[in-house]
Amino acid sequence: QVQLLESGGGSVQAGGSLNLSCVCSGYTSSTSPSRMAWFRQAPGKEREAVAAILTASGSTHYADSLKGRFTIRREKPTKTHVLMQMTMTSLEPEDTAMYYCATGRPRTVVPPMEAGAYTYWGQGTQVTVSS
Repeated sequence: QVQLLESGGGSVQAGGSLNLSCVCSGYTSSTSPSRMAWFRQAPGKEREAVAAILTASGSTHYADSLKGRFTIRREKPTKTHVLMQMTMTSLEPEDTAMYYCATGRPRTVVPPMEAGAYTYWGQGTQVTVSS
C-alpha cells in the first residue's frame, strides 16, 4: 500500500525559509510514482498546485505565482521508496496553508500541475508565515 509521509512544516516569519519533505513508500511496479507534487490549501480557498516533479527525469514544474521562491527536487527512486523535497524561501504570509504531498502514475496524459494526475495524497503539513 502506497504511503506518503510528510515533514518539515512549521511557523516562520515573513522572509524566512522552510524545507518540506515527503517520502513515498509501499509501492509496486504498477503504483510506483511517475510524478510527485506539492499542493496547498489555505482556509477558505481552493487547493492549488505549488510544484511538481517527474520522478524519472527530474523535470520540474512550478506555479507561476511563486516567482522562483520555491525549489522542488527528488532523489532517484529506489525499489522501496522515493524522497521528494521542496525548499521554500522568502516566505510570505500568503504562503500560509496546509501543504500536501501527492504522487501518481496516470495512465493517460495529464499535465503534472493538475490534481487529476495524482492518486495518493499525504495527510498534509501546516506552514504558517507571520508578518
